[in-house]
Amino acid sequence: MKRYATILAIAGSDGSGGAGIQADIKTAAALGCYATTVITAITAQNTREVVSIHQQSETCLREQFYAIYSDIAIDAVKIGMLGSGRMVSAVAELVAMLPPSTPVVLDTVLRSSSGTALLEPRDLALFVEKLFPLASIITPNLPEAAVLLGLPHAPSTPEETEAAARALSGRGAGSVLLKGGHAAGNTCSDCLLFEGSITWLTSERVASPNTHGTGCTLSSAVASYLAKGEPMREAVRKAKDYTTEAIRAGARWRLGQGSGPLLHITGGL
Repeated sequence: MKRYATILAIAGSDGSGGAGIQADIKTAAALGCYATTVITAITAQNTREVVSIHQQSETCLREQFYAIYSDIAIDAVKIGMLGSGRMVSAVAELVAMLPPSTPVVLDTVLRSSSGTALLEPRDLALFVEKLFPLASIITPNLPEAAVLLGLPHAPSTPEETEAAARALSGRGAGSVLLKGGHAAGNTCSDCLLFEGSITWLTSERVASPNTHGTGCTLSSAVASYLAKGEPMREAVRKAKDYTTEAIRAGARWRLGQGSGPLLHITGGL
């Protein structure tokens, strides 16, 4: 009997299907992995806005986790939207139960793409303290890096970006992938800090109105490749290539009246 390569996605549910748990499941499936889930919150959202957020209880969170943990091998973890300090603490406690060799990808989700706060500022210090030391890699974008580091503006030069990546690593994260999608220009350059060395990953910027869930997709792709045994640099490179292609494939489609989703199963339509 074959065994699936599995990821455990800990994140919020997006009913429109573009981000959150739904994006994690589609990404894992597209990359030949099997996604199990722990849902931290139910969001009412569409392609235009997050209407409301309904946080799960800690009891619900723990029961979801233990049900999976007691039965299914977990090859990698992806952590997305948590929403509150109490959820941060509970998730940190649960993830710490896994073997130390389990790769943990932390997507530092602070705001939705439409601008809704997904973690209160008062919980930022706890977020860093509890989760950074557990993370094999964190995947902030440039604005998130500025918030996490208390910078007056997002990094805008290669030198500032590299300095921010090192500063974030100094807060306890194993590796840092600082995503450059918010920067200006015709290319998208991501800065990977791994084992003290910087690697720049650059691709042509894809013009698309459909970028809802890009960060969720990239982080769950990294987790999927790590679950399949890829080393960190290769997992990140392949995840970036996959995400870029999913953006390109999704640019041809229309869903809703706002920012639509990526096309995760790129060969399926």
